Amino acid sequence: MTDQAGVTGPSSRIVIAGGSGFLGMNLARWLTDRGHEVTILSRSTPSAGPWEHRVWDARSIGDWAGAVDGADAIVNLTGRTVDCIKNALHKDQILRSRVESTLVLGEAVRRADRPPGVWVQMSTAHIYGDSELPCDETAALGHGLAPDVGQAWEGAYDAACSPGVRRAILRTSFVLGTSGGALPKLARLARLGLGGTIASGTQGMSWIHETDMHRIFERALFDESMPAMCIASGPEPVSNEVFMRALRGAVRMPIGLPAYGWMIKVGASLLLRTDPELALYGRYVIPQRLMDTGFSFEFAGLDGALGDLLGRG
Repeated sequence: MTDQAGVTGPSSRIVIAGGSGFLGMNLARWLTDRGHEVTILSRSTPSAGPWEHRVWDARSIGDWAGAVDGADAIVNLTGRTVDCIKNALHKDQILRSRVESTLVLGEAVRRADRPPGVWVQMSTAHIYGDSELPCDETAALGHGLAPDVGQAWEGAYDAACSPGVRRAILRTSFVLGTSGGALPKLARLARLGLGGTIASGTQGMSWIHETDMHRIFERALFDESMPAMCIASGPEPVSNEVFMRALRGAVRMPIGLPAYGWMIKVGASLLLRTDPELALYGRYVIPQRLMDTGFSFEFAGLDGALGDLLGRG
């Protein structure tokens, strides 16, 4: 059955590569709750649930490839986290983990007697670089580590995806959820009174509620009219200043000490062991192709999204 919100398909067997993380586990629950069979490919053992798990190294063919043969669909989420200090080793791992896993999935698809009908590929909205101008799918791509990795990732997908397999690339922004990702850390800081504006506060924060992210995945899996590439983000990106104000409101903390740029550069590297650029730069992406196809967001506004997530319990 199809509506503006998305698509509900018949029971299907779906392989989620790189599915043991925050987004993969939530997607696995979403799909199994709707009657689908899920196989997770990952190095580490995922949380217990109604899914099969197969170990893979994301680089070479193994027993895991049997799960691809006869599957209805693949979702590829594999990639080393970017929440780290960007030294030479980590930069190499960020790139290789995405490209090599995509290429070996393509090899498994080519070897399959019954290849999947659709391959949904994660990509990144960071591919547009750091800009204070709105970007939709027609915007020029950026330059730097994240845009270069995004382009290499999508290039590997184009090379790996076999003819006859429907394609769907999702250029994904900051996914808001409470079981992982950056939101729990930001909310914890806000509750301590440390949720003020970061640096200039003008840097863009493109975000999407986890429920809408799942619904976009579902549509990509089951709706053949889904664009072959689209931005997967909410329709109302905001500045960092606006985001942090909304976050303080959601956790009922009226005070938020600001963090100046130099503080982020020192604290992120020395205390949080992460890349300060994740907080200092951003972009305003618009999911124009999704909106043009009639997709209706359950959480289009930031206040409603944060209130739903942080008001639970």
